[in-house]
Amino acid sequence: MVRGIHHVSMKCGTMEAFQEAKEFYCGILGLPVWREWPAGVLIDTGNGLIEIFSNGDDERRQGAVRHFALADTDVDSTVEKVRQAGYEILIEPKDISIGPEPGFPARIAFCADPLGEEIELFQER
Repeated sequence: MVRGIHHVSMKCGTMEAFQEAKEFYCGILGLPVWREWPAGVLIDTGNGLIEIFSNGDDERRQGAVRHFALADTDVDSTVEKVRQAGYEILIEPKDISIGPEPGFPARIAFCADPLGEEIELFQER
């Protein structure tokens, strides 16, 4: 029986891209490394993992996944950290309500990671 998402996986085409991605998720976003091996790393998000491989080819491929969302306790502060690190903010922080009344309130923002992935920062209200 499926119980949730275990991990999201990405491949980097170069070791430089791998190091930059690892720094983004661990250094800027402050997520801890859960496991690491010569060709990759698993980063703990608190309720799932981000797996990054260093052994991809240099060709970028677009998949069907539009973005993935990271649960956040302070979207505005995280956006400022990402912005100060020089990464693009795709959608500035804003309040939303999901679904019919009564809606599910949240604060969201979107940014780009070093690999070009769209990351949603999602704060339940």
